[in-house]
Amino acid sequence: MSDKGNIRDYNGPAAGWGALKSVTKSWLGSEKPLKNLRAMLKTNQNNGFDCPGCAWGESPENGMVKFCENGAKAVNWESTGRYVTPEFFAQHSLSQLARQSDYWLEYQGRLTHPMRYNAESDHYEAISWDDAFALVARHLNGLSSPDQAEFYTSGRASNEAAFLYQLFVRAFGTNNFPDCSNMCHEASGVGMKGAVGVGKGTVVFNDLEKADAIFVIGQNPGTNHPRMLEPLRKAVERGARVVCFNPLKERGLERFQNPQNPLEMLSNGSEPTNTSYFRPALGGDMAAIRGMAKFLLQWEREAQEKGEPAIFDHEFIKAHTTGMDAYLAEVDATSWDKIVEQSGLSKAEIEQAATLYRQAERVIMCWAMGITQHRHSVPTVQEIANLQLLRGNVGKPGAGLSPVRGHSNVQGDRTMGIDEKAPAWLIDAVEKRFNFKAPRLPGHNTVQAIQAMEEGRAKVFIGLGGNFAQATPDTPRTHAALRNCDLTVHIATKLNRSHLVTGKDALILPCLGRTEIDMQAEGQQGITVEDTFSMVHISFGQLRPSSELLRSEPAIIAGIAKATLGNHPVDWDHLIADYSRIRDLIADVIPGFTNFNEKLKNPGGFHLGNSAAERNWNTDSGKAQFNANALPEELINAGVLARGDKPDLILQTMRSHDQYNTTLYGLDDRYRGVFGMREVVFINEAEIRRLGFAPGDKVDMVSLWDDGRERRVSGFTLVAYDIPEGQAAAYYPETNPLVPLESYGDRTFTPTSKFIAIKLEKAKADNLIASAAVN
Repeated sequence: MSDKGNIRDYNGPAAGWGALKSVTKSWLGSEKPLKNLRAMLKTNQNNGFDCPGCAWGESPENGMVKFCENGAKAVNWESTGRYVTPEFFAQHSLSQLARQSDYWLEYQGRLTHPMRYNAESDHYEAISWDDAFALVARHLNGLSSPDQAEFYTSGRASNEAAFLYQLFVRAFGTNNFPDCSNMCHEASGVGMKGAVGVGKGTVVFNDLEKADAIFVIGQNPGTNHPRMLEPLRKAVERGARVVCFNPLKERGLERFQNPQNPLEMLSNGSEPTNTSYFRPALGGDMAAIRGMAKFLLQWEREAQEKGEPAIFDHEFIKAHTTGMDAYLAEVDATSWDKIVEQSGLSKAEIEQAATLYRQAERVIMCWAMGITQHRHSVPTVQEIANLQLLRGNVGKPGAGLSPVRGHSNVQGDRTMGIDEKAPAWLIDAVEKRFNFKAPRLPGHNTVQAIQAMEEGRAKVFIGLGGNFAQATPDTPRTHAALRNCDLTVHIATKLNRSHLVTGKDALILPCLGRTEIDMQAEGQQGITVEDTFSMVHISFGQLRPSSELLRSEPAIIAGIAKATLGNHPVDWDHLIADYSRIRDLIADVIPGFTNFNEKLKNPGGFHLGNSAAERNWNTDSGKAQFNANALPEELINAGVLARGDKPDLILQTMRSHDQYNTTLYGLDDRYRGVFGMREVVFINEAEIRRLGFAPGDKVDMVSLWDDGRERRVSGFTLVAYDIPEGQAAAYYPETNPLVPLESYGDRTFTPTSKFIAIKLEKAKADNLIASAAVN
């Protein structure tokens, strides 16, 4: 837990010995090594439990080990032998806890008792479950409108918990469902629905084995979903092209050492995970893809003139698409100067990428938050879809669109109805099955929920998992908004910052983790999750609960619902006694889940299906839609430009290798050579010196926006790094205060965390002292 830290080169591959050493440290540090070893071996196995980390899917074959470094850390972090008891809260006031770091807070261990904040003593105190539920019900039923409550969902929640949550909240009378999807892949859903009629990936795991080329755009699998590295390496080994678009040279996208390959480990060998690597400007991916389309159009015309085979798949285009002419006119109208300037790539580099794409018969396009956290993210997603449609690369084996979701079951939560803009079919189905009038007006997304709390229009906040206070943008404003509430409630496994940012009244409700046995009235229960490939499988906890007082997420939701609504619209206790009854209700309401319980008996679960993968297009036209979006005129906020401000750099926020979302497993970022520290900013060394600093200097970062507010983070160490000039990178949540609440994606409200215009200033002494006190 040292905070001194140091910077040094790390030359090892992704995974390998470095991962084994890190996993061993995490395993021993859990204080329950023997029990946790047994649990880790049941991770992602049939009759085991689904990894509580990322949403990456599984290969169909069985394996001795089916977890990665970060998955092992997630298991050991959850299944710790350290506990946060009422005695802990008696020893630590909220004010004292607020001075600790985020890492220290979660390191204290598992929550064991329901707790209520006492503002007079400044301590959390134990409360019974019945009294906690009654308190929530009193606040909710005392509101003048159901729309004065916000119901947040983290991606970790199971399908069963999410379905009960949406049912309760809609029966209560609102569609206020801010969730973590609003902050990450919202643009994928919006963009893809407007292109192919479905917001989920069109590929399955086996398609990776058939692709001639896999484009990995704006994502870092080595840290965010390490199990993706093995299929990428296998693709390279069999001769497929793996083409990466990422400003940073990420180790996982360079080379990989398989910990399950004894020969490779003994020889300390490694294999590449890419065949080409392009480094666009932040926000420049749409321009780069537009440039590739422009080359394809040029080659298509040349082929027509010469009577050579076509570049475009005209048979597919004619049968399955509409809007191509308008799109190609937009491509024609986009100048090469604009493409090169905005993409950050040379015309020759774009031609190389286009050539690689042209030479492949079957192409998968993968992307993550490097694409989705920009103002123009929806057009960027649609530009990727446009490129795929030109060559018929949707709806055939080994090809398709693959947004790689983050947290386990973030996709399933949306499938279950966690959606502030619920489609009419869902409301119709809920009303028909449960015989009540459900709200139809759109509710609040995450940004709108913060604004509503800030303005006093929302008075109750309930968080189903997650760390809302730290995961969201404009941190001081978010904290003030939460403190403006009459009641804040957090359903959680471990202590985090959100629990210290209380409303006038506050509850912490401790829940079972994914690793723990869930025993209800009619026996042990399993919960289900949906992975990024739309595979649904069942998960059974393996370990004894950390406390006899823990309740499952479905049971906590049912307890709140019963206290608030009584046995309306269902008998909540009856459902909790046997989760198969919840799944029967899901089957009645949600398409694709017919015979849900029976399908779960298949090893590995079942696939929900994907209409676009079957070339059925759920769009207004009934066909896949080319979208003719213009490139943005400017990427920097117009108000900033109007004031004449010129940023020193454009900053992207990102995870370290020792974290998952806002959960910090440690203070190291092995692949980037950072050890024992987090308040660092990665900048090209020439850029550091151009701005009048030296590597190792302490700086403040100030973001540029047009509302007159100062947004500053202090005391960050400058790290010279291989990153394109004009860019910077730093970890969240430490840099979330720099993201303006009003800086979000068009049509998505997703914070623009991958494009923040900043100035660097020499760190002020008083800011350094304050920062040291927190860390």
